[in-house]
Amino acid sequence: MGVLGASGYAGHQLCSLIQRHPSLSLKFATAHDQRGTTARIDGQTIPLLAPDDAKLGEAEIVFSALPHGSSHEWVTRARQAGARVVDLSADLRPGSGVDGAAYGLTELSRTQVAGAGIVANPGCYPTSVLLALAPLFAQALVLEGSTITINSASGVSGAGRSPRRELMFAEVSEDYRAYGVGNTHSHLSEMRAFTRSMGADVDLVFTPHLLPVARGILSTITVPIKAPLDDVLQPWRDAYSDEPFVELASDPPTLREVVHRNVIRIAVIALRETRVPTLLVLSALDNLMKGAAGQAIQNANLMLGLAECAGLPA
Repeated sequence: MGVLGASGYAGHQLCSLIQRHPSLSLKFATAHDQRGTTARIDGQTIPLLAPDDAKLGEAEIVFSALPHGSSHEWVTRARQAGARVVDLSADLRPGSGVDGAAYGLTELSRTQVAGAGIVANPGCYPTSVLLALAPLFAQALVLEGSTITINSASGVSGAGRSPRRELMFAEVSEDYRAYGVGNTHSHLSEMRAFTRSMGADVDLVFTPHLLPVARGILSTITVPIKAPLDDVLQPWRDAYSDEPFVELASDPPTLREVVHRNVIRIAVIALRETRVPTLLVLSALDNLMKGAAGQAIQNANLMLGLAECAGLPA
C-alpha cells in the first residue's frame, strides 16, 4: 500500500491502520512539506518521501489523502503506474463534476467498489448524514418537496492539520460555533448529488459546527415523512441488520461510543406535536475512522477481495 499525504490527520491514521492490518504492508508514505523527514507511527519510524519520489506502481492500492484540488492529478498518475486508488479528497466525489470513480459509501456500493480502479471515499460529514438518511430514501418515505435540516458538530481534526489561528487550543476550548453558514459548505454538493441519485425530491439545509474536541461527528437531522411509522427504526433494520459497522441504538448516540472505531451509530426518534410527521435522526462517527481512513481501508479490503472487517476496530 502507498499513502500520499501521510502527514495529515487522515493520512497518519491510514498509515497506522495499514501497519496493524493482517494482510497489508506500507510500501511508501509521502509528505510534500515534510519530505526527507520521518514520522513515528505506532512505535515505528516511517520515512516521508516527496510525492515525486514515490514508486506508485509498487503499491497495489494507493491512498490519496492529499488536499482537495491537488489529489486528482496524483490519482491519474497512480492509475497510469498500474495501481488502484482510493481518493480521500473531494476531487472525484459526486457533485465534483468529474466522472469515473466509484463512490465508496461502502454499505451502499459494495459491488461497484469491489471492481473499481478508483474509489472516491466520501467526506466525513456526508458519511454521517447519508448513511443516516439512505434507508428513508430507499423506501421513498420522505415527504416530497420537503426540507431536511441537518446540524452536524465535528471535532477540530476535521479541519486538517495545517496550523490556523482559529483552530488553536485557546481559540477552540470552551467555545462552540457554527461555520459554513447559509448553506455554503463544500460537502453539500456531494450530499445533494447522492440524494438526487436516490430519487429524493428534497431540499437540504446543512449547518456544520466546530466542537472543542479532537475527533468525532454528531449529526442531528430533522426529516419530514409521508406518514407515521409504527416502528421508527424498522427502515434502518431493513437496510443495516447485517452491517458490521452500523450500530442502531434506542438512545441518542454519543462521541465516546464511536471514537477510534470504524462505526456509525444511529438512533431515530419520532417528534411530537408537529403538523407533518417528522423524524429526528441522530448519527455519530469518528471523522478520522468511518469518516475517512477507516472507510478507506474498508473499501480497500473489498477491492482486494479481503474480509471487509480486516484490520478495522469495530
